[in-house]
Amino acid sequence: MVQKVRAVVLEARDAGWNGPPFNPVALARQMGIRVEASAAVPDARTVVDAHGPRIEYNPQQRRARARFSIAHEIVHTFFPDVGDAVRNRGGDAGVHDDWQLELLCNLGASEIVMPVGSLPKLAEVPPLERLIDDRLQFDVSTEAYLIRVVSVTEAPVTMFIASPHPAGKGFEYRIDYAIASSSAPRLPLSERPIPYDSVVNQCTAIGSTAHGIEDWVGAEPTVVECVGIPGYPGSLLPRVAGILRHGSREHGDFLHFIHGNILAPRPLPPIVVCQLVNDRATRWGGGVAKQMAKRHPNAEAEFGEWIKSVPRSARLGKVHYATTAEGTTLASLVAQEGYGPGGAHIRYHALARCLANIDKFVFARNASVHMPRLGTGGAGAEWEIVESLIRQHFEGLAKGVWIYDLPPRQTQHDLGI
Repeated sequence: MVQKVRAVVLEARDAGWNGPPFNPVALARQMGIRVEASAAVPDARTVVDAHGPRIEYNPQQRRARARFSIAHEIVHTFFPDVGDAVRNRGGDAGVHDDWQLELLCNLGASEIVMPVGSLPKLAEVPPLERLIDDRLQFDVSTEAYLIRVVSVTEAPVTMFIASPHPAGKGFEYRIDYAIASSSAPRLPLSERPIPYDSVVNQCTAIGSTAHGIEDWVGAEPTVVECVGIPGYPGSLLPRVAGILRHGSREHGDFLHFIHGNILAPRPLPPIVVCQLVNDRATRWGGGVAKQMAKRHPNAEAEFGEWIKSVPRSARLGKVHYATTAEGTTLASLVAQEGYGPGGAHIRYHALARCLANIDKFVFARNASVHMPRLGTGGAGAEWEIVESLIRQHFEGLAKGVWIYDLPPRQTQHDLGI
């Protein structure tokens, strides 16, 4: 299938089809396949009538997903029985082995939206968050990008896609399909249920990432990195795309950069969430602190009473700890002098004192530490300096320090319809 799709793609490239981004609608038209937008279609489907195959897709879904779905349907037209039934993206749940056909179409779709030569050979696979950022230049889905990554890497990794299924009174994630790199072990992962305590179940928001070392994959513990991606039509929960790093038992670093919401930290109790505040604040009025105030008004009130009791000249370098209703410890670091225009307000010496205080607090409790990129907003801090201070104080923290970035946003490109 891959060879057939590549042949079609190369012919199209010779005829002027180019990118990135590589628009599957333009390819379909070169192939004589009609493509129509239809809000009545949940995702995408292929219909064959007297005029030949026609691809219908839902224009209201995310653009990268629409591109991949259209490319997926183009590959359906390569099968001689495409006209026997309407082919819906996602397959036929009533056919037990239909996932095999869908897997072939996904492989082919990746060859369309990221043709051969799009990525160089990779000796190592970067962290998942880096891959999510990198794929934006191709205007493709995370699913398509990970398929291409495992096809060009020398590292032993497997990508997988999982989706939620009813189970008991709730749901469980099961692997829809998995694709291994050339050096990775061939494991029977398709249709395998994923344990409830897996980090896969933490990716309940699109773009949110999670990491873990887990033993459900094979004979040895395996590093699992995953991200929430758009779900199938009608599903209230996202699907999950992931990478399994075989032969690796550790992330190699206590400092983890993930995509997610600092207001909903990873469940690694005891949890300490850090935020930066200025030495004039009696209320939390900007950035992450403003969001924290809305989520934890009692903690904000406690902080206000505490800081008024501390002379302003003695505030920098202090830390206030509050316990939220969820049992999380919220640490407010007073390491910003004032606010507003007039240059950077971060005070690195005060930040170092705050981190030294938190250092003792978290190591004594075997806690995990969670924070945004402290001070890099209105305080004007340089992240390289902040990171060096974090590494200095938390080296060896068993449950690690987790840095939260918002998921990257896709730029707009027209599908050409």
